[in-house]
Parts: sequence; C-alpha cells; structure tokens
Amino acid sequence: MGRKPRATNATLDVLEALLEPDQELYGLKIAKMIDRPTGSVFPILARLEDLGWVVSEWEQADPVSRGPRRRFYRLSPEGLAEARAMLDGRRTRRSPLSSDHPLAPRPGECL
Repeated sequence: MGRKPRATNATLDVLEALLEPDQELYGLKIAKMIDRPTGSVFPILARLEDLGWVVSEWEQADPVSRGPRRRFYRLSPEGLAEARAMLDGRRTRRSPLSSDHPLAPRPGECL
C-alpha cells in the first residue's frame, strides 16, 4: 500500500470518526465528535486526502438558505482498510478498562 500518516492520537481520532456510519461528516462536525479544535482537524483531513485515504465533496445545497457550504468527507476504499488496520493496532495497545479509553467511564460517572 501507499504512504501512511503519522499515527498521532488526533489522526487516529479523525479516522475513528470517519468510520462512523454518518454520511454527512464535515470538518466542524468531526471536530466536535472527537473534541478537538478545527485547527488540528482540517490539516489532518487535508493530509489524509493528499494520501488518497479520504475523499471530499462540496455540499450541493443553496448556501443562502443555511450559510456557507460544507465540505463532506468520507474514507476511500484504501483509506477504509488502512484506517481499520491502524485503529486495530490502537485498540490492542489500550486496555479496555484504561482510563483513557473512549468508552471507559469518567470519574464520577455511573456505569
């Protein structure tokens, strides 16, 4: 396969968000999903697109009715396979009960 992005936590978070079944993922929505600033999410999306892992298209809706057009992102077939492989590696390195696991309860949270 081709080149791979650095496997930073932010990059892995973006890839994980892109694996969600939502078909209308745009930069701000992804940033909110993963609780990261857009200033880190958009460069990651651009790098993933340059690598061919992500494809994007502009929203077709009339911008006057809602505001600026959105750019929707999704994983390419190669990106889907590579993202799953990278995220599988991330999950095997994390203990399911570790406090930094995204599904682990936060302090004061009930199970």
